[in-house]
Amino acid sequence: MLEYSLDGPRVVGRDDCVLAEAEALQGLWTQDQYLAITNACKRLVEFTDGQIEVLPTPTRRHQAVLAFLYRAIFDWTKTHGGEAFFSPLRLRIREGKFREPDVLALLDADDPRNQNAYWLGADLVIEVVSPDNPRRDIHTKRHDYAEAGIPEYWIVNPLDDTITVLALHGDAYAEHGVFIRGDQAEGIILPGFSADVAETFDAGKRP
Repeated sequence: MLEYSLDGPRVVGRDDCVLAEAEALQGLWTQDQYLAITNACKRLVEFTDGQIEVLPTPTRRHQAVLAFLYRAIFDWTKTHGGEAFFSPLRLRIREGKFREPDVLALLDADDPRNQNAYWLGADLVIEVVSPDNPRRDIHTKRHDYAEAGIPEYWIVNPLDDTITVLALHGDAYAEHGVFIRGDQAEGIILPGFSADVAETFDAGKRP
């Protein structure tokens, strides 16, 4: 059976003997096993073609920045008939690939992609850059969300206090804008929505 330990998922026999650790199974995990793991554990786990990645626990500042943006987007979607959520909520990029965006939103709450177990797509995703591996959010997920056909991706980077808004053109993202303190970060997909860059990052600082 599958079991989740501090070291990650593993396969355990009926006599509690560990048959295989997560690393030995990389490349062999099935989508159903990934879904079972994420149903049973409290960690953020992502999945790509048989490989799982356990994400680090977010920092307080990360969560404060995320909460600020989520509240702003939630208010917009509530007014306009959309829907927004924050992690953990699985997003299927395609068959065999899942991500856990920090914030994800749909323009229409009745969109058929709005599923209970995991979303089948989104109109907007936001990632707050994690200090352990900035490349994951800045580069890797840029390609992932473009692959999923998500129209807009915001990269919110507390390492340099910038918000980069990417808009999908064809099968790749182009920069709609890189916003710094003193700017209002604005996208395309949510008409009239903006986020004050200074207020976004100051939300993560202690009084």
